[in-house]
Amino acid sequence: MRLKDWWEWYKKIVDILGLNMEEDQKSAWLLDKLIAGKALTPTTIKEKVQNKNVIVFGAGPSLKEDLLKIIGVGLNHKCVLVAADGATTALLEEGLTPNLIVTDLDGKISDLVRAEKKGSIVVVHAHGDNMDVLKRVVPRFCRVLGTTQAKPTPRVYNFGGFTDGDRAVFLVGCLGASRIVLAGMDFGKTVGKYSKPNLKGNVKASDFKLKKLQIAKQLLEWFSGWSKSEILNLTSHGEKIRGIRRVDCKSLLKLLG
Repeated sequence: MRLKDWWEWYKKIVDILGLNMEEDQKSAWLLDKLIAGKALTPTTIKEKVQNKNVIVFGAGPSLKEDLLKIIGVGLNHKCVLVAADGATTALLEEGLTPNLIVTDLDGKISDLVRAEKKGSIVVVHAHGDNMDVLKRVVPRFCRVLGTTQAKPTPRVYNFGGFTDGDRAVFLVGCLGASRIVLAGMDFGKTVGKYSKPNLKGNVKASDFKLKKLQIAKQLLEWFSGWSKSEILNLTSHGEKIRGIRRVDCKSLLKLLG
């Protein structure tokens, strides 16, 4: 992805959500400092995903249903598993350790730390609203790939994308995944219980959350139009994503061979 193409989206997102670009940039430099001595480069992720089939798990209402179906037919053994933040908890509950975790650290921190100890690579995102949690949590990780939605720094990269789920898709797509399968990505009016650690069940999305979900969906539709990766949607329910074909587990299993 060319960064000049991303800036148009970033400025649009800033206007829609009222974000502070200066704070985003400040957060990127903070993360750069925090990961000194343990910063990963994109090469580490590329070695995991290049020419591979990747499943990206969002934390939408369909997550657990999708996950159980995937395990039921053994797709988890045929794909690289990428968890968007709180989806990590759902995978751990089913005995799976994600290969990658993409997070802005508003999921269940103890599970993110536990997953890293079990072998997950953690991709931490810096934005203007999470500087306090970056200071508190990043020191607990052993290795980190840093990302930003603002200008990159020497140790923090920008692959595009905004929410954890679509950002994970941008990341693995830009680093050469041959096929990306979406699971638990509903983009509807309901927030899944794995989205935040304090939720006991699914809840109605706030107006602000709905705007973020709509942005994420639009970004995936844009990405699917030019990405070299084939993108498929395995999510059981939720919104149609233009340009991304729906599949079920059995047909995907046949496709993977």
